[in-house]
Amino acid sequence: MRAKPVRWQGSDEAIRAVQVAFDVEEAVLEAVRTAAFEQHVSTSDQIRQVLGLATTSKPKRPRLTVSLSGADYEFLAQRYGLAADDRLAIKERATRDLIAFAGTTAVERKKGTGTGKPGRR
Repeated sequence: MRAKPVRWQGSDEAIRAVQVAFDVEEAVLEAVRTAAFEQHVSTSDQIRQVLGLATTSKPKRPRLTVSLSGADYEFLAQRYGLAADDRLAIKERATRDLIAFAGTTAVERKKGTGTGKPGRR
């Protein structure tokens, strides 16, 4: 058996990590998410802080994630007038929509017309 490359040797602990889901009330979800948002950390890091666990201090690339099915890609392709298999172009257009949403939401917050909860209008 070949030895692992040095750059992979540090990943052994992460490979053994287990993702845990907590079934809690909506109020707990909102409290954790709000605290994470206000502290500019992920919800995972916020949970680790609440539980007294260590968090990584290395900067993370800020990003949003969503799972898209084949049907979702088909819908978005049709919406954007793109081929369903051109996933990069679909992602770029979706990114623009998210950026536009953020700009609109910021304007609504300034005017006081927003709901305060994106996606719940």
